[in-house]
Amino acid sequence: MRRIYGPNQNLRNKEGVVCMAKHAVVIVGGGPTGMMLAAELALAKVDVAVVEQRPDHVLVGSRAGGFHSRTIEVLDQRGVADRFLAEGQVAQAAMIATTVLDMSDFPTRHPYSLGIWQNQIERIMAAWIAELPVRIYYGREVTGFAQDDTGVDVELSHGESLRAQYLVGCDGGRSVIRKAAGIEFPGWDPTKSNLIAEVEMTEEPPRGIRHDATGVHGLQRLEDGRTVRVVVTEQQLGPSSEPTLSDLSEALISVYGTDFGIHSPTWISRFTDMTRQAAAYRAGRVLLAGDSAHVHYPAGGQGLSLGVQDAVNLGWKLAQVVNGTSPESLLDTYQGERHPVAARALQHTMALGVLQRGDERIKALVDVVSELASMDEPRKRLAGIVSGLDIHYDLGEGHPLLGRRMPDLDLVTAHGSLRIFTLLHDAKPVLLNLGEPGGVDITPWSDRVQLIDAVYVGLWELPVLGAVTAPAAVLIRPDGYVAWVGDGTDEGLRDALTAWFGTP
Repeated sequence: MRRIYGPNQNLRNKEGVVCMAKHAVVIVGGGPTGMMLAAELALAKVDVAVVEQRPDHVLVGSRAGGFHSRTIEVLDQRGVADRFLAEGQVAQAAMIATTVLDMSDFPTRHPYSLGIWQNQIERIMAAWIAELPVRIYYGREVTGFAQDDTGVDVELSHGESLRAQYLVGCDGGRSVIRKAAGIEFPGWDPTKSNLIAEVEMTEEPPRGIRHDATGVHGLQRLEDGRTVRVVVTEQQLGPSSEPTLSDLSEALISVYGTDFGIHSPTWISRFTDMTRQAAAYRAGRVLLAGDSAHVHYPAGGQGLSLGVQDAVNLGWKLAQVVNGTSPESLLDTYQGERHPVAARALQHTMALGVLQRGDERIKALVDVVSELASMDEPRKRLAGIVSGLDIHYDLGEGHPLLGRRMPDLDLVTAHGSLRIFTLLHDAKPVLLNLGEPGGVDITPWSDRVQLIDAVYVGLWELPVLGAVTAPAAVLIRPDGYVAWVGDGTDEGLRDALTAWFGTP
């Protein structure tokens, strides 16, 4: 059963002295990235704790939102996608310039984006990890940490301390963990800022999106019929201080000529097009994931998806290192794989940010880009980037499947039909043998890799690439990416098993 330490509860022994609690991994930040990582580690039977400065997971206001296709697949791999799909709205939401990148013909069970607010996402995720052995220290902030050869001492507010083998910062773009670890955060300074808020209005606002030379603006009345969600680009780059209702009024008047009588704000926030990426995702026993590792303009809605996928890439690797299955060097593959993915996403969001500016020169660029994006080949390539379905980790030369996500095929086995994603619900690797039953022997790794003999009759098709040659066997990592492809022999299989899942 999960133990939650509230904001006024200290960890004390019988004499009333504050004690140091020990965990294998401590995650700082209980947003979607932190919770996803906690779930991954808990599934791998790692003692994991989350430190969250808020008193609970009730998020005021809807905030950001949305998942793209590959992230929905990742949640499907863990058997929880339906929880999010039940509350969200599926749509062809990926765009570039003025063109919707329709991906309804992509070979996936989820050829769409999911519109769902962050407060819903966090509530669903919090309910999920409540089913897992995850400890959450609510109402705490990290005030400092020190690492040595065997672990990290983490100092919390209220005078408490935690001891962990590894510390992971999932604490956002202003990450305390990243700064304290001395990890550089190079990139581009902001050139524009937006205000986002939920308020009430005495006047009826025009609905929809408006573009002008400053940027993009939008007004949307929410389901309660009273609250209006506002996104407006400021005329000048706003200060780093917290925005006020007066700031929002000024920004609205400059665009619409009126502030529509705004009042009773639920929340107001400011975001910019600052774009930065951590120079390193790891400093000894301290790692970063999500916005702690990369920040960007939210155009394209890729932030939450990037963070969740960081967590899924890191989770099983960190678990194997903690559990002694793999050497610490396995953690180096986390940055090696995720840093290039985020770098490309940052490049894409910077381009989208430029295309949102509505002056005449940019309009000419928008027209050209929109025409190109309406063509089939560019559409597929761009939709592959936004959706995350074209992610390709560099695992060397070989079959096109190598380093790419495994399609969720309907298999026929001796025990009946099953989906590949079903095999990944427990976050364990799978060796899928599609050749002669019993033709592959992984006995030395049988305690950590599932061996499934199966048959698949159908086309093997990958997003963007199209049809590929059917393999004889496939080694699937817990994150759903292919680590080895067999052509009828087991050449290279032992090396792949050792590299990813340890010495037998």
